[in-house]
Amino acid sequence: MDELEEIRRRRLMELQQRQREIEEFQRQQEIQRQIEMQKKAILRAILEPEAKERLSRLKLAHPELAEAVENQLVILAQSGRIQSKISDAMLVEILKRVQPKKRETRIIRK
Repeated sequence: MDELEEIRRRRLMELQQRQREIEEFQRQQEIQRQIEMQKKAILRAILEPEAKERLSRLKLAHPELAEAVENQLVILAQSGRIQSKISDAMLVEILKRVQPKKRETRIIRK
C-alpha cells in the first residue's frame, strides 16, 4: 500500500508541476501579446499609412530586418525623439541606413 501511495504522490506532483508550467507559459504568452499590441499602437501613431504598408511588406520578405526597424522606431518614439509622423520616404532612408552593405562581387577573367 505504501508503494501505491508513493506512486500516486509522485504522479500528483508531476501533474502539479505540469500545470504550473502551463500557467507560466500562458502568462508569458499574454505578456507577449500585450507588448505586441502596444508596439502596433505606437507604430500606428508614428507612421504614415504608406510607411506602415511598406514596413508590413518588408516584414513578409525580411522579418528580422523589419522587427529590428520596428523596435528601433518604438524606442525612439518612447524616448520622445520622434517629433512628427514618419513618411514613406523617411522610412526608405532609415531602411537604407539599417540594411547591411552588400559586398559587390566582381569576376575578373584573364
